[in-house]
Amino acid sequence: MSAEQTRSTTPHVLVVDDEYFNYEMLSVALSEVFTLSYADSGKSCLSNAIAQRPDAILLDVCMPGLDGYDTCRLLKNTPETKDIPVVMLSGLETEQEQQAGFEAGCDAYVVKPFSMQSLLEKLKLMV
Repeated sequence: MSAEQTRSTTPHVLVVDDEYFNYEMLSVALSEVFTLSYADSGKSCLSNAIAQRPDAILLDVCMPGLDGYDTCRLLKNTPETKDIPVVMLSGLETEQEQQAGFEAGCDAYVVKPFSMQSLLEKLKLMV
């Protein structure tokens, strides 16, 4: 199979996190199943998602500037990105925080630290 064929059949996941280290960890764990790309802010997430529509977005909640909640609301209220599944990743584990994520429009809310295997299973169901 050529690289072009692999690229078109491998689901694309956009990872949005202000900490590049987190992207590297996810990349190691998920790159056998998904093609990953990286955005370091909510603002770059929106432009990346429009330019190269991902099959799913992994979105960190705590980021400077546009946080994950605001970014998710923007994604879900933008015609080009409203149907992309969004998985919020957060160290904030209270019911209120999770509720805020779902109210912002996320499709899943995963509390850090999390099992890479369970994240992988969630993503597979979405793409």
